[in-house]
Amino acid sequence: MTDKMEWQGQVGVSWARQWQRTDRSFAPLTERLVARILECGDARRIADIGCGAGELSISIADARLEANVLGLDISADLVAAASDRADGRSNLHFAVADASNWHDATFTPDLYVSRHGVMFFDDPVAAFANLAASAADNAQMVFSCFRAPAENAWATKIAALVPSAPSGDPHAPGPFAFADPDRVKGILTPAGWSDIAFEPVDFDYVAGSGEDPVADALDFFGHIGPAARAIRMLEGDARIAFLSGLRKLAEQHLHDGAVRFAAAAWIVTAKKY
Repeated sequence: MTDKMEWQGQVGVSWARQWQRTDRSFAPLTERLVARILECGDARRIADIGCGAGELSISIADARLEANVLGLDISADLVAAASDRADGRSNLHFAVADASNWHDATFTPDLYVSRHGVMFFDDPVAAFANLAASAADNAQMVFSCFRAPAENAWATKIAALVPSAPSGDPHAPGPFAFADPDRVKGILTPAGWSDIAFEPVDFDYVAGSGEDPVADALDFFGHIGPAARAIRMLEGDARIAFLSGLRKLAEQHLHDGAVRFAAAAWIVTAKKY
């Protein structure tokens, strides 16, 4: 589980510092997501929910110069990183805000987008209802989220290294909270969204590259995701064994100069009704 407080704290700090690597890990998915977003007509007011360090927002602003793009995130550190990257783009702005209760009378989105930023709401039905209420009539939404853990080798193989790892609530806020399409429909429909569709996207999650891809992957995992959490929590021999297993796992997934893991996501589209 990754909750709001964590994103406002150390998790947000880590992602802000590691944005080059997180962008790299999602690169193939981002390319498809941007292409899908650009198919959504002539949207002029675009809000990026959980914008992180801003890659998706920047890509859209550059492709749609006539549009106004607003990136929202609860992490001040991530918004600062995104703002630095925006580099004076006049059609792109970022704000520290919680999308679950965000409203701006001067900015009524006709398109919401997100790259893996919508799975962390404490009350997702209320959050998406607020987004619908704040949107223009006939607004659209396009976001990505992970499919099931079993389809994401980077997650399941790291979890297998943790001794007695708790299974937890699969619907708790976190990376896999929206893996089940039926659950997502059960959230979006009562919140004011219809025409909900799911496009599966399979991609290589690149965890390490450069001169020493294994060392790069180990450093990345030490700052981001379930491995970083395990490293913080484990002690003594258990921590040593985990780090050894993590190195072996990275070595096993070194292919063509990069540490790669199979990853699977949904691109979800919907319309306000």
